[in-house]
Amino acid sequence: MGFLRNWWRRKMRNEDPLFEEPEIEEEEVLEREEVDFTDETERMRYVRGCLEQMKEALQNVESLSGEYNQATAYLTDMEEIEALPEEERERLNANARAISTLEEDREKYLRKSGRMSDEKFRQMEQIEPEMEEARKKLTEAEAYQELIRQDLRRLDGEKHAYLYRKAELHAAVENTKGMAGICVAALIVGMLMMLILQVGFHMDTQIGYILIAAVAAVTITLLYIRHTEAVRESERVSRLLNKLIQLQNKVKIRYVNNTNLLDYLCMKYKVSGSEELEKLWEQYEKEVKEREKYRQTGAELDYYQTELVKQLRRLRIKDPDIWLHQTIAIIDNKEMVEIRHSFIVRRQKLRKQMEYNRELADHARDEIKTLVQDYPQYAREILALVSEYDN
Repeated sequence: MGFLRNWWRRKMRNEDPLFEEPEIEEEEVLEREEVDFTDETERMRYVRGCLEQMKEALQNVESLSGEYNQATAYLTDMEEIEALPEEERERLNANARAISTLEEDREKYLRKSGRMSDEKFRQMEQIEPEMEEARKKLTEAEAYQELIRQDLRRLDGEKHAYLYRKAELHAAVENTKGMAGICVAALIVGMLMMLILQVGFHMDTQIGYILIAAVAAVTITLLYIRHTEAVRESERVSRLLNKLIQLQNKVKIRYVNNTNLLDYLCMKYKVSGSEELEKLWEQYEKEVKEREKYRQTGAELDYYQTELVKQLRRLRIKDPDIWLHQTIAIIDNKEMVEIRHSFIVRRQKLRKQMEYNRELADHARDEIKTLVQDYPQYAREILALVSEYDN
């Protein structure tokens, strides 16, 4: 909806000086003032657009809440670890240090030319449990992004076609007005000539009067018909153009949400897209097979890892297994700070998306309330539509 788009754009620009607004042309925005609320079709389409936007925004908030809670849980675990008593922390550091040392020895074998880097391997190892979901999310988001781009290109083409047609019709209306003026002037000149011939030269001009009047009548009638058709067609094109702009803005808001989702997924999985993720996954699968041969001899490593997990569980860490891959963070405070910063940034992006969608839903809800107040004669009809969406 245009009014929602403008509201969000103004709000974000005021609150965040670094905010970069989506590339949406001003003339493409359909304002509330452009909707004829006395027209039932336009009125109901406008209300449905508000309700659909509110519903979609709330669904986005719900889908983002799980990711947000997970990031919050990781940050809570970090705080719990850093707040451990000195004796307990030393035991934790000892286990983590032992694991780190054994992993360094094991990686000497793995550091052969052509192998996957340790950083990428740990990255893929961390997302392995959700790899299928990650692949599916990225692929679907990219496919949906392309569909939205195609829709936007198609809608933009249709919009320009309507604008061109509207300009043509406007020119036709102006031309018929001009031609009508010329026709009237010609009629007057013709009548004066017949009058001069009749009075000055005593000629019989009756047939001339009839012919001039007949030609003028036919011409004016044709011009009137053409003018009326052009005006009617221009009004129809304007209605279709308004409907198209409304649809285009709805698609562009979806584009913003999907772009934010893609940015978040790429940041989360540290890839540029599904193609890179797929290549990394194939490379990772080969690495797993090679490293498994050496890992079988790592009984000592398994022991310390088990001890670390037991200790973390005893300390009521929510997700102790993840710290098997973050032992350096337990030992090195700088690494812990970097990981915390990564989760904070991730959570900030999620919060920003959630706030955007919440405020979008709230503003849509307020817009409907305002409509009920401004147009009480349609209140029952609007509230009935709201109840339909609530159910």
